[in-house]
Amino acid sequence: MTDIAIHEGYLPGAIGAVAALHARQYSRSHGFDQVFEAKVARELGEFVCRYDPAHSRLWLATRGAEILGSLVIDGGDGSGVAHLRWFILGPPLRGQGLGRLLMSKAMAFCRERGFRSIYLWTLTGLDAALHLYEAEGFTVVERLIGKQWGKAVEELRMEVQLAVPGAPD
Repeated sequence: MTDIAIHEGYLPGAIGAVAALHARQYSRSHGFDQVFEAKVARELGEFVCRYDPAHSRLWLATRGAEILGSLVIDGGDGSGVAHLRWFILGPPLRGQGLGRLLMSKAMAFCRERGFRSIYLWTLTGLDAALHLYEAEGFTVVERLIGKQWGKAVEELRMEVQLAVPGAPD
């Protein structure tokens, strides 16, 4: 992992690289097709266009100029609730503690910015990611069968409540 750097913020090519990582992973794991890849690219592109590091953060795992992973905290709606999105690592980076490092950066950022809670959507079958989320205190608050990806999959909404400074315990 010594040749991997964590970059905060946008880098040229990030939208395509992160969409491609998702497309390859979810094609293998869940059989998703171009609809999924296009949705990731579109929504990530919209996020990047409104990106404000005061409320949101984009971390990219890089090796030289190659983008091999990402994690986003989207806090741009002003609600005090952050959305954890586009968390992915390419296969060569898995199992080296990099996911845990990105999660710790995301959690610290959310606490520093005073978010009350963080939520995310994930899918069943992503056991390593689920383990990381649970280690940070996320719990499943909703389960549904989604069909937006061209086939039925079980989607999980997970949340974690954060301590608000000055609030009574």
